Amino acid sequence: MEAARRKPGGVVLLAASKAQPAEAIAALYRAGQSRFGESYVSEALAKMDALQLPDIEWHFIGPVQSNKTRQIAAHFDWVHSVDREKIAGRLSEQRDPAAAPLNVCLQVNISGESTKSGVAPEDLPALASAVARLPGLKLRGLMAIPAPGNDFDAQRETFARVARLSGDLVQAGFELDTLSMGMSADLEAAIAAGSTMVRVGTALFGPRP
Repeated sequence: MEAARRKPGGVVLLAASKAQPAEAIAALYRAGQSRFGESYVSEALAKMDALQLPDIEWHFIGPVQSNKTRQIAAHFDWVHSVDREKIAGRLSEQRDPAAAPLNVCLQVNISGESTKSGVAPEDLPALASAVARLPGLKLRGLMAIPAPGNDFDAQRETFARVARLSGDLVQAGFELDTLSMGMSADLEAAIAAGSTMVRVGTALFGPRP
């Protein structure tokens, strides 16, 4: 944080607990961690039932399948991986009107990888406009998973492109406060580029079982 000249508390730690047992989540919770990210709905629901811990904030960080939107809308607080208007519409319709709006980030395919989910940067404004109009959702920001690489400057520049896209949306009138960028292997570059939430798994839990 100091090296990136970021203020303490300016970056939120999201524990990416995919494939980790409920006992590992409970141990991290007892250490003070309250935000956990899951990628598989059935696995996540089983952990929620097993843990029954108060004040946990559950984030869905994997690709969203159409047949899973009802469960995601009912059981999660955040979704980081919205990349289509159809998915956003289903999440909004299936969110309980009595519940708080579901916090969402739009996933941007910033590296243009054909094998990776995410909206193309040029299509981002239209998707943001559509999502912002949906009553069951609250558009919070952007999420990105760049192509792997070991060069810090290249990593930082890729993340900076996402930050600039977010800035453009803010200039256009969208009220965004979240940049979900950075994982165990590239979180330093993401923080340097302005990330406000890092999704860390291996560095917290060790290798997945």
